Amino acid sequence: MKIKSLAASVALTVGAAGFSVAAWAADPIKVGILHSLSGTMAISESTLKDTMLMLIEEQNEKGGLLGRELEPVVVDPASNWPLFAEKARELLAKEEVDVIFGNWTSVSRKSVLPVVEELNGLLFYPVQYEGEESSENVFYTGAAPNQQAIPAVDYLMNDIGVERWVLAGTDYVYPRTTNKILETYLKDHGVAEEDIMINYTPFGHSNWQSIVADIKEFGSQGKKTAVVSTINGDANVPFYRELGNQGISASDIPVVAFSVGEQELSGIDTAPLVGHLAAWNYFMSVDADANYDFIDKWTAYKEDENAVTNDPMEAHYIGFNMWLEAVKKAGTTDVDAVKDAIIGVSVPNLTGGYATMMPNHHITKPVLIGEIQDNGQFSVVWETPSTVAGDAWSDFLPGSKDLISDWRKPLFCGNYNVVEKTCGGAEKVASN
Repeated sequence: MKIKSLAASVALTVGAAGFSVAAWAADPIKVGILHSLSGTMAISESTLKDTMLMLIEEQNEKGGLLGRELEPVVVDPASNWPLFAEKARELLAKEEVDVIFGNWTSVSRKSVLPVVEELNGLLFYPVQYEGEESSENVFYTGAAPNQQAIPAVDYLMNDIGVERWVLAGTDYVYPRTTNKILETYLKDHGVAEEDIMINYTPFGHSNWQSIVADIKEFGSQGKKTAVVSTINGDANVPFYRELGNQGISASDIPVVAFSVGEQELSGIDTAPLVGHLAAWNYFMSVDADANYDFIDKWTAYKEDENAVTNDPMEAHYIGFNMWLEAVKKAGTTDVDAVKDAIIGVSVPNLTGGYATMMPNHHITKPVLIGEIQDNGQFSVVWETPSTVAGDAWSDFLPGSKDLISDWRKPLFCGNYNVVEKTCGGAEKVASN
């Protein structure tokens, strides 16, 4: 009897192992990673590629998803905006990935958008952006303007007493649209046109001497002046250096940045930046157990105790976990099923709370303003009392203030006009 029981036990064990092996041997679930690993945006995006690889590796150690292994498929669009579209098509049509996590700049996202809509893919976009868009195929886990730009201006205006404004950005859609929103917002709050200076520079711009001199002159008119910066990528390094060269301190003309985080500050001299500000929804310095756990995992993964975390990394962490939960809820990676399942999904963020996917494919986020320290970290000086739901369409632009986005049926519209009771259609969504 003992021999028979032992034999049966061995058979069951082998059978179970065989089932496990067979299940794991099924086709993997492919996860596309679409981030620049070269070019001007590599300073920011390469870290996001590594973040995704870490999250995928960790999930595989937990048993994968639906009993299947997650397989990362990494491509390099090389900070080349048309190449983003080509690589997205490669991921969806050739590699047949089940989901894509990627992009940084809005111009790259705009390049990818028609591809994911045409091929019915899923894109999780982890970076702050200008809003004015809502696609059924995109989930916006970075900040909309009402989750970053507007609160930052409110802080400068109400807490710092800023009266003159420099809106400085890289010359592409995100800074231009954000600054259009901010210019309208400032004028609605009584700021005169002559107290607003707007400047744009190309990607990778390095010669800041004359522009910084203009900013210095603009700020010498007896009114408290601040710079609201939508400068992206490696152009930030010479910009801040030139501020220091011309003796502009944070107490003179504070800069609040929307694209400078811990990653951009790592490895550079932060002395000229101390006291300047950044508005994000997460900082590495946040005091929360979930954050400490994430930092520990990240430094171990990088095998570097000095490795830093940042806001877009948290956005990928949130987006990836939302996707996992939606797939589990749907019981499949089918795109349409996942799109339906993900609305209302809540997962932990890294600041001690939860993020929820809203019907407009934006998430709830806290808003934090941090002051740059000499160690390259941020000290939080202001935060919202609770999370803020992302707004796809700005309340401060005439063509958008009456629009909402709701991807639940029966409305199922990315730009529904609440006054006219009409849906603008996919063409308008994709072109805005």
